[in-house]
Amino acid sequence: MTVSEAKTSLKALQEKMSAYGHALGLLYYDGVTSAPRGTAANRGQTMGVLSEELYKLTTGQETVALLEFLDGHKDELDEKEQRMVFLLLKNIRQMQKIPMDEYIAHEKLVVEAEDAWHTAKESSDFPLFEPYLEKLFADARRFAGYCAPDKDPYDYWLNEFEEGLNREKADAFFAALRSHIVPLLQKVCAAPQVDTSILQGHFPEAQQDVLSRRLMAVMGLDPDHVGLATTEHPFTTSLGSHLDERITTHYYEDDFASSLYSVIHEGGHALYDTGSDDSLAYTVLDGGVSMGIHESQSRFYENLLGRSRAFCEYLFPVLAEIFPDQMAGHSAGELYKALNKAEPSLIRTEADELTYCLHVLVRYELEKAVMAGALAVHDLPAAWNRLYKEYLGVDVPDDRHGVLQDSHWAGGAIGYFPSYALGSAYGAQFLRKMKETVDVDDCLRRGDFKPINDWNRQHIWQYGCLYRPGQLFEMAAGEPFDPSVFAAYLEEKFSDLYGL
Repeated sequence: MTVSEAKTSLKALQEKMSAYGHALGLLYYDGVTSAPRGTAANRGQTMGVLSEELYKLTTGQETVALLEFLDGHKDELDEKEQRMVFLLLKNIRQMQKIPMDEYIAHEKLVVEAEDAWHTAKESSDFPLFEPYLEKLFADARRFAGYCAPDKDPYDYWLNEFEEGLNREKADAFFAALRSHIVPLLQKVCAAPQVDTSILQGHFPEAQQDVLSRRLMAVMGLDPDHVGLATTEHPFTTSLGSHLDERITTHYYEDDFASSLYSVIHEGGHALYDTGSDDSLAYTVLDGGVSMGIHESQSRFYENLLGRSRAFCEYLFPVLAEIFPDQMAGHSAGELYKALNKAEPSLIRTEADELTYCLHVLVRYELEKAVMAGALAVHDLPAAWNRLYKEYLGVDVPDDRHGVLQDSHWAGGAIGYFPSYALGSAYGAQFLRKMKETVDVDDCLRRGDFKPINDWNRQHIWQYGCLYRPGQLFEMAAGEPFDPSVFAAYLEEKFSDLYGL
C-alpha cells in the first residue's frame, strides 16, 4: 500500500463511519422528538445492530492496519491528516478495551433509559428510573476501568468531555467561582428586586414558534441546514456532518422566555457545528472539539449576547410585533431587567447567569460522589435536595423538579455537566477579545449577527477538531484561561443591574 492509497482509504473509512453516525443520530433524534412512546425497544434493537457494525468497522484489523501504517508515515501527511489519524487511533484503542457485547448492550441501555426517564419525569417517579441509572453509572465506572485502569473513573470521564479536566482542576474552578458568586448573590437578594411583570401572561405556542424562527434567522442559522423541533429537554445534534444540524425547544405558554433562550442556546451550538470548514465534512474533525468549547458558544449566544442590554433593545420591538397585547405598556429597559433577574431557583435550564454555576456544582458534586462509591444511586434524590438547600437555599418539591429534571444521565453523559460552567467562563474571555475588533453592542442593537459570527468562525468554528481544546482556546482568546474574567463580568453586570 502506498501513502496515497492509504489516504484514499482514510477518506472512505471516515465517510462510512459518518454514515453510521448519521443513521444512529436520526434514530436518536426521532426517539426524543416525534416517535411514539412504545417504540423504544424497536429503536434499541436497530441501534444495537448498527452499533455492532460501527464497532466492527472501527476496531477491525483492516482499519487498525490502515491507521498504524499512516501513523508510521505521519511525516508525509498534512496537519489535518495527522490529526485525523491521531483521533481515530485514540478512539480505536479505547473501543478495543471495551468488550463488544458490553458496548452494544450499553447502546441499547441508553435507548431504554431515556424512554424510562421521560416516563419517570412525567410522573415524578425516581424509583422507575433508578434501575436504569444504576446500570449507567456501573457502565461508566467499568468502561473507565477498561480504558484507563490507572486513572480515577470520574477523572477519565471529565477528560473525555473536556480534555485536561480532572477533579482537582474542577474543584479549584468551582471553588473560585463560588467564592465570588455566593457573596454577590447575597447582595443581590438583599437589594430591591426587579419587576418581571413583562414576562407574565399567555403566550400561544404558535406565536412562540414564529419568534423561534425569527430568532434563528437573526442569528444567521441557515434553514436549509438547521431544523427545529420540540422535545422534553432541549438539545442540539449533528446528523452525519455539519451540513445537517437539528435543534429542539420546549414551549410553555405561560413563559415565552424559556423557549426563547432555549432556541438561542441551542442555536449557538448549531452555529458552532455548521461553522466548520467544508473540507472537514464527513471526517472526525467535523464539529466542535470539546463540550467546554461547545458550551462556550451556546452560553455565549444565550447570555453574553442574548441577555445583554443591547440585544434587549433589538428584541423588544420584535416581541411587541409578535405579542402586541402582552408587551403593551412595557419597554426594552423593563425587558432587560426582567430577563436578568437573579434569584435562587429549582431548574438549571431556567436559571439566571449568576446562580447557574451553582446548579452545575450540585450535579458535579453528586456525580463525583456516585462515581467514587460514596453515594448510592438510590440516595441521589435526597442528596440532590440537600445540596439545593445548601447551595441555593431552595426546597425541592418533587423529583420532577429535582433529580429528574435533566436528560444527561439518561443518555449516559456522566462528566458532562462541568462543561456548562467552564463554557460560561470561556465565553467571557472570548467576548473581551472579540470587542477589540468588533462593536458587539452596535451589532446587537441592529440585530446584525454577521460580524459576531464572522469573528467566531474565523477564530473558533472553522477549525472543528483540528486543535486541542486548550490550544484552540488560547488561539481565540489570546491568553490562557482565567476564570476571574467571568467573575468580574458577573460582578459588573449584576452590580449595575441592582445598583449595588
